[in-house]
Amino acid sequence: MDEWIIWVILAVVLGVAEIFTLTASLGLLGAAALLTAVTAVIGLPVPLQLLCFAVSSAAGLMVLRPIAMRHIKQPPLQRFGVEALVGKPAYVVSEVTGRDGRVRVGGEEWSARAYDETLVIPTGATVDIIEIEGATALVYPRE
Repeated sequence: MDEWIIWVILAVVLGVAEIFTLTASLGLLGAAALLTAVTAVIGLPVPLQLLCFAVSSAAGLMVLRPIAMRHIKQPPLQRFGVEALVGKPAYVVSEVTGRDGRVRVGGEEWSARAYDETLVIPTGATVDIIEIEGATALVYPRE
């Protein structure tokens, strides 16, 4: 069997493996195997084929992979507006019940209701904002 067929088979196996791992490493090794198959087709001896594979693999992994990973990684999702308040602590300014109350969050005063409608949260307590409904914070006391 010609060497180029072996290199093409290796490239296909590495390419399929890359689909399952999504690391950008195996795909680059597969590309190096394809490049090496070209060197085998033009008739270079096996030691030069192995050298071509080693050099192209190293170049791909050290140069191209970091660039690809920078483009693949997404920045963490940032919440904006009232959604950014969910999970934040708040200070109870006016007693919070299942019907009404007031809390201070980051220097702003918000209308509030207890997330559990049976709770009465006293003034001065620290609560966590569980949800925002319109302009009202649904809060739960910290333990």
